Amino acid sequence: MRFGSIFSLAAALLSATVQAYGNPGACSGQCWSHDPSVVRRDDGTYFRFETGSKIGIWKAPDLVGPWTYQGAALPSGSKINLKGNDDLWAPDVNKVGDQYILYYTVSSFGVQNSAIGYATSTTMEFGSWTDHGATGVASSAGSRYNAIDAQLVKSGSNYFLNFGSFWQDIFQVPLNAAATKANGNPYNIVLNTTAPQPVEGAFVYERSGTFWAFFSSGSCCGLDANRPTPGNEYKIFGVLVDPKRGAVLYYHYMNTDVGYADSQTLFGWNVISWSGGWPSI
Repeated sequence: MRFGSIFSLAAALLSATVQAYGNPGACSGQCWSHDPSVVRRDDGTYFRFETGSKIGIWKAPDLVGPWTYQGAALPSGSKINLKGNDDLWAPDVNKVGDQYILYYTVSSFGVQNSAIGYATSTTMEFGSWTDHGATGVASSAGSRYNAIDAQLVKSGSNYFLNFGSFWQDIFQVPLNAAATKANGNPYNIVLNTTAPQPVEGAFVYERSGTFWAFFSSGSCCGLDANRPTPGNEYKIFGVLVDPKRGAVLYYHYMNTDVGYADSQTLFGWNVISWSGGWPSI
């Protein structure tokens, strides 16, 4: 596995730590989940955005719930003229200035005809989102990357978008000052050289001046008859700095007592321990 970036990056999940992970934290209410993005508003309300339902929105008074469904963030789909624009994936929601930006993926399973779009809202509430279409990050057959699974990261006053899944794995591209459009060429930051190069869902998180790259590695999607590689048991999707709990790793996962279908994946979270200077759950 190779890393290269303007940031100092480290793989946050090693085999030794994954083998000893804790059980997911509590969740009540509507806890079905796929590709979650969690944001806490200044008034203490938690919002959870998910793949499917044209980016479904859930709300809760606490990270543990109870979560209640509000509706679709983009009920009309995306302006991007690409197959999949009515079935949006992998939301990533961040506050930039005085508004929230929701990045999403337009794609179809297993192909590189993909693009990352964005929408904005000042409240994150159902009915408040405006779609703006393309960010300029896109891919097609033969590209080095697949333009899906976007994640925003800020370094100083500069914004960057991380993205990618399989092919040559995770890339990063500079954005404009508004964090809405690509402002440079993408470059590779995480590469697994072992075919089929199964890395996706990257989330770069800054702590004490060091940037950590959390990501998922393994087969997708459904049950792997063999033991999953580290990261595949839980699909990593973000780090939330929670005022009550500190840094929290959140994800979707499969509970074998529930089932292995995509429709049965659940929202999970764990407080990150930095004992010894290395993240573990």
